[in-house]
Amino acid sequence: MELRQFEYFVAVAEEANFTRAAARLHVVQSAVSTTIKNLERELGTTLLERTPKRVLLTDAGAALLPRAHAALDATREAADAVAEVRSGLRGTLRLGAITTVGLIDLPVFLGEFHRRHPGVFLRTSAAPSGSQGLIEALLERRLDLAFVSGPGPCPTGITLTDLATSVLDLVVPADHPLAKRRTVPITELAGLDFVDFPEGYGNRTVADRAFAAASVPHRVAIEITDLTTGVAYVRNGLGVALLPRIALGKEQDVATLTVDDADLELPFSLAVPSERTPGAAARAMITMAHEFLWQG
Repeated sequence: MELRQFEYFVAVAEEANFTRAAARLHVVQSAVSTTIKNLERELGTTLLERTPKRVLLTDAGAALLPRAHAALDATREAADAVAEVRSGLRGTLRLGAITTVGLIDLPVFLGEFHRRHPGVFLRTSAAPSGSQGLIEALLERRLDLAFVSGPGPCPTGITLTDLATSVLDLVVPADHPLAKRRTVPITELAGLDFVDFPEGYGNRTVADRAFAAASVPHRVAIEITDLTTGVAYVRNGLGVALLPRIALGKEQDVATLTVDDADLELPFSLAVPSERTPGAAARAMITMAHEFLWQG
């Protein structure tokens, strides 16, 4: 077996599609198909089940996937170690990130990392299911590190380092019955339509837990994935929203209230896999995160 076979197999398994895997690997699809068939022939078993809509792992493929990841990780770590000795950090750092308006200025942070380590290629990605999706990608070895938000408990296999926190405040239209008040109990929010994030996002997790703890229904009318659009939805009368206080400026045509009897603290953290050794580039970013961002 060759490392290239593992690389192609992992790409197809993660993309669940030969065409997308080929595009990711920058090779023609026939090369991917041939390589996978040769790997299956060597192992004497089928690794992937081809269906009209997607590619699925067989039991044998599922057993091979973590070991293929481990082999590729070990190779990358070895190459990183040699490159670091020869000419500084090299390689690719796969980084997951969420929208962090006001909490952490990720462009500034990543720009500084790039200036320090220009030989490291940063490949950033988000997840449709927010922080939960990024955690899953870390556990599945599709990411090296991730900036996530939301409360604990920390999933098995992941270490979280808190970098910043912000309270979620209630944002309502300027003509809303609650607009003249400064605080509000969570019980008075029953029956209101909320603009919120989908399940899996940190904001939504914090809100859902607070409402559940108070036995108050949390009615989400509109789901968004971009923090910057939340106030605009509220301003246009589409609902109220719980948004990070630190991300709210002097917004026009809306009012901001404190929910005074609920735990609405939103932590922002760096998530690191705890069951595999981070590569050299990942270790450098962890060090820089503590240096620049950690508030502990």
